[in-house]
Amino acid sequence: MEGRGDRGDLLKQEGRGGESTAASLDGMEAILNYEFRDKRLLEEAFTDASYSPENCSSFERLEYVGDSVLNFLITREQYFSNPNLSPGTLTRLRAANVDTEKLARVAITHGFHRYLRHNKADLDQKIEEFSKNIEEYPLHSNGLIKAPKILADIVESCIGAVFTDSNSIDTVWTIFKGLMEPLITLKTMKRHPMTELTEMCQKRNLKWEFVDLWEERKEIHVLIDKQLVGKGSYGKKLIAQNRAAKDALDNFHTILGQFNEPCQPM
Repeated sequence: MEGRGDRGDLLKQEGRGGESTAASLDGMEAILNYEFRDKRLLEEAFTDASYSPENCSSFERLEYVGDSVLNFLITREQYFSNPNLSPGTLTRLRAANVDTEKLARVAITHGFHRYLRHNKADLDQKIEEFSKNIEEYPLHSNGLIKAPKILADIVESCIGAVFTDSNSIDTVWTIFKGLMEPLITLKTMKRHPMTELTEMCQKRNLKWEFVDLWEERKEIHVLIDKQLVGKGSYGKKLIAQNRAAKDALDNFHTILGQFNEPCQPM
């Protein structure tokens, strides 16, 4: 571990009134295998703006720093690990490793959420729902489940806190490379169902459309050449659309078998 300092009252158990009760932050230092010189940075990294005791700052500024640091670290890692990849492919690979769902998974896997101090009535329920949903998708759902953004935020703010405290980008990567595993690689990176469906239809000169039945049934339907090929439903409209696209891809060759052979691109 790096850094020494008095713990004082900064790492004590939190919780008063209706606010969340967060685990003692010394447990977070154990997860990171890093001891903060400035304990206030760690406290700030796990404090949402909704939690507002006197003289308490939220994680937003550290999140801003952590976002930039993480993007650089993933860029550096992918650049040297994939010497033959084009900038476009490297960009997609980086995006897959720093998006909201990927970072939210890091938070759940390593228990970051247990240290989050907030005062949002439905947040714990959303986190629990996400924790259950990711069991169906071991690596990434590619838009099929909703990840609470605040989970990704606290991973970035924690990165920002470690960088600010240590003033060392290499220290940050030493700590977080293992926590980010498994990193998404070119072999494991899946395509977004909307992108895949669009390209599949374009290659075959097929006309596709989404039918919005959200108000009546909380559903989105996919029609290809006027045939119903996929349906999707979810508590969020965009996710329902992504699920409809995925369902259409799964049913594509069964329902539209005559289009198995691709036509020339338009």
